[in-house]
Amino acid sequence: MEESREPDPGQPRPRGIYLLPNLFTTGGLFAGFFAIIAASQGRFEAACVAIFVAAVLDGVDGRVARLTNTQSEFGVQYDSLADLISFGMAPALVMYYWALSTYRLDGITIGRIGWLAAFVYAACAALRLARFNSQVAQVDKRWFIGLASPAAAGLMASFVWTAHDFGLVGRELRHVALAVTVIAGLLMVSRLRYSSFKGGGGLRGERVPFWAMVAALLVLVALVLDPPRVLLAAAVLYALSGPFAWLWRRRRGRGA
Repeated sequence: MEESREPDPGQPRPRGIYLLPNLFTTGGLFAGFFAIIAASQGRFEAACVAIFVAAVLDGVDGRVARLTNTQSEFGVQYDSLADLISFGMAPALVMYYWALSTYRLDGITIGRIGWLAAFVYAACAALRLARFNSQVAQVDKRWFIGLASPAAAGLMASFVWTAHDFGLVGRELRHVALAVTVIAGLLMVSRLRYSSFKGGGGLRGERVPFWAMVAALLVLVALVLDPPRVLLAAAVLYALSGPFAWLWRRRRGRGA
């Protein structure tokens, strides 16, 4: 029987393995770039799907880096730059091309509202990512301070996807689109606390209730049957969880 060769702990790990997590990051960057191109061509459903693909790849690259022990400062910075494109610029431009650009039909002055709202969202995403990177070693990993940029992008993309699936045009919902864009941006830079879903719950071997598995199965089935509406409902509930949790804690504090 041939002996198994264990790697020497003192031997440096080959640099080639660092390509693996960065490939997922590049895939997410490509998906965000594709979403911008597709939206400029009026292919809004494809653009929204691309944003969700970027969100999935964004969740995979970090886990791959931890599993393969290939975390690096380069990967952290590259991931942030890719997130700015995929979850900052891409959702802002998708919303702009779909609805906010129609404000220009109401006049030159009013038309500026559309691109200013898109810029506010993109700027808030950049500020959110910069704050996260500067505080990543100080905050409780169970919580996000402010709405995470992938969740905000999911809210924007699912709103456009659902409205487009209903056959609604952006001009009809431009005021609602304006509110969604500004609110999503402000939630990212807020001090509201959102669950990061990193508190265990079966991901690290802990047991979970049987009903949790059934609920996960039902959500998966609903997602397959009607992706845009299920994703919109999940994004709205998660975005509202921060303000409601803050109000609940404030109310309990007054009661105490």
